[in-house]
Amino acid sequence: MSIFTRLLGICKTKQPMDSGCWKVEDNKVFLELSRAPELAAADGALRLEGKGLPFRVLVVRGKVGGFYAYRNKCTHMGRRLDPVPGSNQLECCSVNRSTFNLDGRSVSGPAKEHVGVLALEEHGKSLTIYLDEMHN
Repeated sequence: MSIFTRLLGICKTKQPMDSGCWKVEDNKVFLELSRAPELAAADGALRLEGKGLPFRVLVVRGKVGGFYAYRNKCTHMGRRLDPVPGSNQLECCSVNRSTFNLDGRSVSGPAKEHVGVLALEEHGKSLTIYLDEMHN
């Protein structure tokens, strides 16, 4: 990322190309993986915003294939997060580059608080993300 995009807090992770691949219902996100090619490979990621979400959500496919979901807000300045390819880590899109592991724990940078990790379940070709079940 350029210094300009970091100053403005512009993240690399995009919203889904197919906006119909997910919906919010009963404080849960239902995501159809077959309609989300961004998550097909390791290090893939999507950011979910709008559609009645109470906060931004980041969904990541880890290097070993497991899925993770986070409250997409750095605990230092509130900017969005991006996965760091090949590292199993997340990084704030701002200049300070606070970094977190996939468990949401702060590993470097000025952020001292952990990122909220959301409970999720994988059901074949879909994910259910529980917006009211956050843990670290």
